[in-house]
Formats: sequence, structure tokens, C-alpha cells
Amino acid sequence: MTTDAVQEKIKDLEERLTKVEGKRDNLTMVLFSGDFDKAMAALIIANGALSMGKEVTIFVTFWGLDVIKKPTMTGAGKNFLEQMVTMMRPKGTANLPTSKMNFAGIGPKLFHYMMGKKNIVSLQTLLDTAVEFGIKIIACQMSMDVMGIKKEDLIDGIEFGGVAAFLGSSYNSGTSLFI
Repeated sequence: MTTDAVQEKIKDLEERLTKVEGKRDNLTMVLFSGDFDKAMAALIIANGALSMGKEVTIFVTFWGLDVIKKPTMTGAGKNFLEQMVTMMRPKGTANLPTSKMNFAGIGPKLFHYMMGKKNIVSLQTLLDTAVEFGIKIIACQMSMDVMGIKKEDLIDGIEFGGVAAFLGSSYNSGTSLFI
């Protein structure tokens, strides 16, 4: 192989590497859990990545949808099973259980109290910041359909999509997390 051919191969590899590295600036996350502490971790990581100039996408599915529900969500216009799911699941960030030490709802109250004492921002503030500053939050349409959740039941500023939306974002990310 000639020197020119080798240099051409190196240049081609460098160009391809640059394209791949450009994709590595993004973060994609699946928020599957509706637990307070796991949602806190997801939004702290997401807001941290955003503050570092990364594009962030959070694909919210199944129990994670509890995090982005409006607290005023009702069972109106839903069938019996959808109404049951609505009644049994928490609505909004203030009503989420913790994954450990829930103690019939005392655990989250304890965490909220301790966070206030330490001047740690609330989960709702982290969520509002994420929406305000452009973190793309995509609610899983299939999970919404299964659980009887309507678009108007969720907070403003989010998008709706299926697994292809997650996969498309994940493909262009250097980091993908499942929480």
C-alpha cells in the first residue's frame, strides 16, 4: 500500500471517528420507575448533563408516568379498569413513594423534610427545570394506552411517542440509562 493510500485510510477513519464522537455528547434515559428517590436520581443526572451542554432525552414509561402526571388528574372519561389504575397510582411528584423505607408514606415525608433542611431542590423543581431548559421528555404512548392515561393527564411541555422515539435518541447518545 502506498503512503498516499495509507494517509487516505487514516483520514477516512478520522472522519468516521469524528462523526461517532459527535453522537457521544447526548444522554438518553428510560424512566421506568415511579419511585421518588429513583426519579430524583434521574432528574439530577439529566439536569447535570444539560448544564454540561449535553442534549438529554428522558423516555418515560409504565410507572415512571406517575412522575409526570398532573396532581389533579381524575378518572373522568375512563373505563372501569382505567379508573382503578388511576385511583391506585400516585399522581405527581409530591405523592410518589420511596423505593425503600416507604413506611406507609412516612418515608417520602421524611425525605422531603431532610431535603428542605439541607436546601436541596425538590423533585418538582428539578422536573420544572428540565422542561423549562429543554430536556426532551417523551411519554410512552403504549404505556399510556395500557394504563388509560390521556395526554391531558400529563404535565405540559412533554412529547409523546413509542419505542422508536427512544431508540432513535439512544442511537445518537453516548450514554443510555435505565432507571
